[in-house]
Parts: sequence; structure tokens; C-alpha cells
Amino acid sequence: MGLLFIFVAISSAVGAQDQQDTLDNSRSSELSVYIDCQSCDYNHIRRQIKFVNYVRDPKPADIHLFITYENTGSGGRRYELTFIGYGDFNGIKYTLNHDVGREASADERREGLNEVIKIGLVGYVIQVSDPSMYQLEYLGSESNQRTDSEINDPWNYWVFRVYAGSLRLDLESNQKEFDSRWGFYADHVTDEWKIRFRPYFNYEYDEIDQEGEDAPITSRRHRHGINSYVIKSLNDHWSLGVFSDYLTRNDRNYRHRFRLTPGIEYNIFPYQQATRKSFTFTYRVGYVYADYYEQTIYKQYTENLLNQELSASVRIKQPWGQIQGGVEGSHYFHDFSQRRTEMFGDISVRLTEGLSLSFYTRIEMIQDQLSLPKGDTSIEDVLLQQKELATDYSIYGAISLSYTFGSDFANVVNTRF
Repeated sequence: MGLLFIFVAISSAVGAQDQQDTLDNSRSSELSVYIDCQSCDYNHIRRQIKFVNYVRDPKPADIHLFITYENTGSGGRRYELTFIGYGDFNGIKYTLNHDVGREASADERREGLNEVIKIGLVGYVIQVSDPSMYQLEYLGSESNQRTDSEINDPWNYWVFRVYAGSLRLDLESNQKEFDSRWGFYADHVTDEWKIRFRPYFNYEYDEIDQEGEDAPITSRRHRHGINSYVIKSLNDHWSLGVFSDYLTRNDRNYRHRFRLTPGIEYNIFPYQQATRKSFTFTYRVGYVYADYYEQTIYKQYTENLLNQELSASVRIKQPWGQIQGGVEGSHYFHDFSQRRTEMFGDISVRLTEGLSLSFYTRIEMIQDQLSLPKGDTSIEDVLLQQKELATDYSIYGAISLSYTFGSDFANVVNTRF
């Protein structure tokens, strides 16, 4: 659109309050809007923007408003709002972007989003309403816009976050549970670089008293580690990255595990379109060092390994629904039979007016459990999840179908109870 900080005010010669009362009592019956957004406060939008009708399905709508967002490197959000005209407005389509800082409250996010929605609706509304009812006020211009190169950032786009969450304590007469998770994020995100350093610490403790036994059954599980990566943008389609991680996890028999994996990614679509569609191919090859608590079924206490991984994934978000899916395969070079294949799919499609279908599946073929400890696994270890069990596959699936019918209009908001 080329213009920043546009504020849209509904006004009239008789004053803003009289104007609002008029809009509240005589909502335009000629313009219907369908809002397609999974993370919006739908009730707030309908309460604050009352000069259009709202419908619950895109078929009878004059405007389909499709809203998505991505997290920014600084911890904020970038919303993308696409206005799609139907019927008499067919062919009128445009997209607005809206950035929200990480310090913004939930109320500030929804108020700012409402203002951008008003801006996008103006081009349609003035074609069916009296233009004198609307006033545009420009709070900035091209001449005083600041470019990214002029921003003086003392943190150089680094964002740090410390968390100590999920501290959970559950006490019963015969059972005790404690779960704690804490860690640290350091992220640096620009158009050229994406860098992360993240140490994390997870500890769980369970104690169960047995009737007639002096000693209770106890379980202590820890999962501590460091995830990090450095990714360089090469151009609109190619990226190069180096990934490393360290893990110590007793329920997976890892005293220490270290991985260093460089990789390359190609996106068929330009990365600028990634919020709506992407089709990526990724190849990684790397080194793994493993030190085990117990001797493995392959009679190893330590190992130095090389492996490679190839994956393809697609993600599409459109007004008719969304599709996410992919396939990934990996193996170790010392023994090609030590391999893993994974397929996943997440589909949500609006089939017709009021009818929606959602489907999710994840299938893994597993032949690379190198860390399995030698010997038998007790029933206590299984129930308390202290040891990993051998398996050849893992399958998960879910499907849902919904159908809504009745009045097309969704203007009324009633939040009682």
C-alpha cells in the first residue's frame, strides 16, 4: 500500500458518538464479511467494527478476510491480512501487514489489529455507503519513514528470554509427583541470519507407596541439553545452516550425546511467501558422539557415528483451509539397516458451506534405536517410563468432521456466563 500509520476514524458532522450510534442501529445490509482467523478475538472485532455484517461461512460473503501471523525474531508478531472480494467485488484483493512488538499486551494486539481491519474494509465500504461518513487521517508519510539500515539497535537484534515454568507438585497420601522445567533462549534474527542458543533443564520425580512394602517405588528422570543453530540466507530460495545439540537423558540411556549437523535447504517458493505457502527440501549430514549409562543391545558403551537425513515438507495456508505434510528419512553410515522413516500430514479443508474436514496422521518406521540398554526391562521401569521400549513403528491419527447450518449472519455478540 506504500503508506504507514494510517488511522481510520468513523466521523460525521454531528459528532463521533452520534455517528457510532447510527452505525450500531443501522448496520449496512449490503456488505457481508467472513473472518477467517484462528488467533483473533472474534467477539471483539464484531463489537468494535459495526459498519458491516458478519457471516459464518465464506459463500454468502462479499469479503473474505484471511488473517495469519508469524512470530518475529524479536518475539513479536507480524500479521498478514488478505482481503478477498466476491460477487460485485470480484477481483478486488489486496494484503496488509501489521507488526506487533513483544511488549504488546493481548488488548493492544487486538486493538491494533482492529484498526488495520478497518483500513482494509474502507475500499469496499465506500462503494456501498456514503463516503462522507468516513475520514482518513495520515499520521506519517514516505518522507519520514525510517529504513532498517537507519535503526540504532544497541542489542543488535538479539533477544533473550529466561523461563522457569511448569513447576508442578502433586501430593497424595500414597503418591508424590514433582515436575520442573526451566531454561534460556538467546535468538538473533535478521533477513540474513537466524541464530539460536538454548540451554534447557527438565527434571521429574515420582514416588509411589506400595501396600505392605517398606520402601516406595521411586523414579527420577532428567532431560537436560543445549540446542543451537546458525542459519545463513543465501537468496530467495536457498539457505545454509549448521545445527548442534547436547543431550543428557537417563530414560533414553544417554549419559552424553553430542551432534553436529550442517545442512542446506531449498524452498520452491520465495521465502517472502512462507507465511502462506512453502515447499522445502532439506539435506543434512553430521557427526554424533554417544556415551551411554548402560551397555546397549549392540554391546556399546560409547559410539562415534555419522548419519544423513533428507526431508521434504509442504505448508499451505489459504482461505479454503490449510495443508501441512512431509516425509523424512535418515540412516547411519556404519550400518544402513539403522534407519528411520517418518511421514506426517495435517489437513483442514472447508469442503462446502458449513462443512469442514480435518485430518492428522503421523507414521514412523523405526529401526535406529541404538541407545536401547541391554537386558530385560522391569515392569516398574515401563510404568514409570524410566526406560525406552523397543518398537518397529509408531502410528498416530485423528479425524474430525463438522457441519454447521442455520442463519448466515453472525453479528450478535452475547458473552453472558
